[in-house]
Amino acid sequence: MRRRWPLAVMLACAGLLGNSTVAAHANERAQDGRTVQWRVDLDAPAAEQSNVAHTGSGLTLASGVPVTRRLTRPAAPRGTYTAPETKVDRWVSAVRIEARTRAPRGTTALVEVRGRDAAGAWTQWREAGSDGRTRLPRPVASLQTRVSLEGRADGTAPSVSGVTLAPWDSPAEVATASPATASATYRLFATREGLVGGTTANGHVIKPRDHFVALPSRRMLASDGGREYTVRVCNGTRCETAPVWDVGPWNTRDDYWSPPSVRQSWNDLPQGKPEAQAAYENGYNGGRDEFGRQVANPAGIDLADGTFWDGLGMTDNGWVNVTFQPSGDTGTTVTAWADANVRSCAWRSCGIVSKVYANSSYPAECWIKGEQVTAEGVTNDKWVRLPLATGGTGYVSGIYLKGDATGGVTTPC
Repeated sequence: MRRRWPLAVMLACAGLLGNSTVAAHANERAQDGRTVQWRVDLDAPAAEQSNVAHTGSGLTLASGVPVTRRLTRPAAPRGTYTAPETKVDRWVSAVRIEARTRAPRGTTALVEVRGRDAAGAWTQWREAGSDGRTRLPRPVASLQTRVSLEGRADGTAPSVSGVTLAPWDSPAEVATASPATASATYRLFATREGLVGGTTANGHVIKPRDHFVALPSRRMLASDGGREYTVRVCNGTRCETAPVWDVGPWNTRDDYWSPPSVRQSWNDLPQGKPEAQAAYENGYNGGRDEFGRQVANPAGIDLADGTFWDGLGMTDNGWVNVTFQPSGDTGTTVTAWADANVRSCAWRSCGIVSKVYANSSYPAECWIKGEQVTAEGVTNDKWVRLPLATGGTGYVSGIYLKGDATGGVTTPC
């Protein structure tokens, strides 16, 4: 019998490549009907955007007015463009990003992608690695792309055009999954953000006594006014659940809440330990942040004035308890070792409603007994129910799944 093994899933998102970008529009298909690439609409009327200009061929900054952000990098103009969510016709477990970018020295053009899973929850944002590929912790049936631009104070600006995403089902890479991030609470030093009238990293204009937080990574940056990513902050007996609308303090690539194996930077630090705290308390990185500045406090979270004063009753910077919700694999997944049909019931006489492909992973709900199927000398009567990316459910014989007779699914239907 072929060795079949369980596997947590990967999905890929997007990132910055010199001459590269992302997608989810104008699909191209292979002869077998599988989508081979999506292209992102960089001029969608429904897009969420802040301080970006449309050039006809792509995006650039609309204004060179600097945005001052306390405790992060020096003042610089910046803008964001978040394309509308796009439904894809299959479960995506990995993505390769191609983006055409122009980023003069001292500017950045970052492309990120996130996906919506079978439960309707968003994955965290991810940028591509140096090879143009990256993973998210679970399969998704829709994708969304975010382009972030940062220029120089002298008005020099980057630009982005021609963003494309392609499904990526490399067997070698599918064997390396991102671990789940369980709900966890960390003791963090909190500072008050202030900056009323300023603009946050997601384009939100800060109001008096506003309620939100800033974290030092874009991976949990929600949309302006959105609550896709929240944290629960407690100061003694007073608590507030607040959305993440800004990036900071100190660092911008420090998702310290992630396991070291997938943390963007500083992955020799323990999970839950901000780099700024390690720099301040232990002289880590020479006591400096990612920009080379001497760290003056151990802050791992910034609180908007309303959260700081009204929600938590704080009068000065101090230590708080911050709870992060799960952001890894929130459900059961299965991985196929061979191409196989997904049917409307647990018998081969039932109609074909979809397919699974070798070395790709899929969300799974439960298993039932059905027709016996034999492959490579092994017979199996277990069938696994899968939600379909296009809606509804279907069944695949467990004989085609890695792992045990049910592909690792423990719940009967």
